[in-house]
Amino acid sequence: MKLATLKDGTRDGKLVVVSKDITRYCEAGKIAPTMQYALDNWDTVAPDLEVLYRDVEHQTVPCERFHEHEAHSPLPRAYQWADGSAYINHVELVRKARNSEVPDSFYSDPLMYQGGSDTFLAPRDDIPLGDTAWGCDMEGEVAVITDDVPMGVSAEDAAGHIKLLMLVNDVSLRGLIPGELAKGFGFFQSKPSSAFSPVAVTPDELGDAWQDSLIHLPLLVEYNREAFGRAEVGQDATFNMAQLVAHAAKTRNLGAGCIIGSGTISNKGEDGGPGKPVSEGGAGYSCIAEIRMIETIYDGAAKTRFMAPGDTVRIEMKDKDGHSIFGAIRQEVVQA
Repeated sequence: MKLATLKDGTRDGKLVVVSKDITRYCEAGKIAPTMQYALDNWDTVAPDLEVLYRDVEHQTVPCERFHEHEAHSPLPRAYQWADGSAYINHVELVRKARNSEVPDSFYSDPLMYQGGSDTFLAPRDDIPLGDTAWGCDMEGEVAVITDDVPMGVSAEDAAGHIKLLMLVNDVSLRGLIPGELAKGFGFFQSKPSSAFSPVAVTPDELGDAWQDSLIHLPLLVEYNREAFGRAEVGQDATFNMAQLVAHAAKTRNLGAGCIIGSGTISNKGEDGGPGKPVSEGGAGYSCIAEIRMIETIYDGAAKTRFMAPGDTVRIEMKDKDGHSIFGAIRQEVVQA
């Protein structure tokens, strides 16, 4: 099924069930008033939400037109947002541009940081930027939302705790990252509010495209209305989403509504080296930092600038028939 949260003037919005083609919705308030309520009581409410989803599909209940610009993040705020780095190719490029090696542990122990989750940007909200020197970048990712996950869960069992999937624009301020990491305490100011897709879907909605806890479809990223990335999500992943959930739960329980991100989707080139831009027949990139790394490797210096006011990004995923699955994240950078 497909779920969304519509803006209604409250912090947490109202939960709605959305049709498969993302054109219609029906309010789910009688079953679950908010997405967090649904996740807190998933085993009880999910069957009723599934029934309502079928009724929406068959148009046997009153529905209204679904407009993506009226949607909030599926979870407008969350108890936890932790972002991993499933695609070590991205890390390898970062290290190569700095002439340093990737530690062996990175291939067996996922990277993960804990982001701010008290406010998320809606999928059509502007990205406020205080200073272009901060190096604003988009990062196209996928994310899962879990129910309650017990501490020490295995990756195999963690897969069963993945209840919903979303797309992510994990906004990063590259110019602030080195200084923060140098302090030895990790990201904070360099990771402002992220944005998620208008719609969250249950894994079964993806059919055969959901295998081994990975989506096997390309993530479509447009930058200033031109194709920027077409990276295959199911390709070159060092870790799957269940492994990232298990990693997050190694030393703690995860509460219902925990969001775990994949990190930047990143593919190797056909020869095993850095990928090529879409304009050259490659899969392109899911963030600006990656093409800047490749420019540094080959040309000695980065040429592509980071985002500035007026720049736009669109992140979407389509099924094999060309239909949007999650709706689109569409944002413009504005001066804060």
